[in-house]
Amino acid sequence: MPEAMLALLPDRGVVSVTGPDARDFLDNLITNDMALLDTQEAIHAGLLTPQGKILFEFFVVKTPAGYLLETGFEQTGALAKRLSLYKLRAKVEIKDAPGEVIVAASFGDVRARPPGAIAFVDPRSGRLGDRILIPAPAVGDVVAKTAARRMPADLVTTHRIALGVPEAGPDYPIGDTFPHEADFDLFHGVSFTKGCYVGQEVVARMQNKTVVRKRVVPVTGAAPLAKGAAVTVGEAVIGTVGSVAGTRALAMLRLDRVVEALDKGQAITAGDIAVTVAPDMIARYRTSLAERAANTL
Repeated sequence: MPEAMLALLPDRGVVSVTGPDARDFLDNLITNDMALLDTQEAIHAGLLTPQGKILFEFFVVKTPAGYLLETGFEQTGALAKRLSLYKLRAKVEIKDAPGEVIVAASFGDVRARPPGAIAFVDPRSGRLGDRILIPAPAVGDVVAKTAARRMPADLVTTHRIALGVPEAGPDYPIGDTFPHEADFDLFHGVSFTKGCYVGQEVVARMQNKTVVRKRVVPVTGAAPLAKGAAVTVGEAVIGTVGSVAGTRALAMLRLDRVVEALDKGQAITAGDIAVTVAPDMIARYRTSLAERAANTL
């Protein structure tokens, strides 16, 4: 019988947003639609600069007291501070809670959902499994009583790479990446139907009027790849390798340069290693080019 697997994620933390105005407050700021929480456990979203670049990425989950935002552990203080800048007269309380909640993940045929914890299906892709938020004082007892085999956090990263899902920091730089470049549009991180939010005009323009030429995409190497390696065509750098699991990795690439290289029969390499870019992402880019060209006729 398959067993559940559970990994603690020490690089993740939470910020709490509570108060009678919490839902509207967040909805006016973040890329995704808070109304989705009426029908699903959690949403993935970002807080952008006015120029439309990602300052923070996080999950939002509803609790009896309000909302928890799960984000990078080192970003919790900065996220709470940034949210506070928008507070004005809103009746909300924003609290950075480093160490108060332990974040874990579980995936596989059987999921670990410990009693006393908040668990939700990863909204980016159900195949990523569950995220679990455990009160820190109870984490030892909760984990001990959960019928699950502990797995290293690296296995969660390997699983994420296999599914082609990027993460802030390892795969794209905070403060210098548009949501489309970080695949928010592909993994349910942005709403194109809700009202205005910070940076919304830029995101809408990229969705409706441009071809996204740079994205995080899966790549496969002819040999194990190195994080941070430059991806090149000849002498030209067209991207950078991010998260790595052996020969599989995610990389931020100029897709226009990738397509040009493929059409010319040129090799794409990371270091001295030949790499193949996920065919479905290439096909998506070509389709987007064709549709944009047709719309301009």
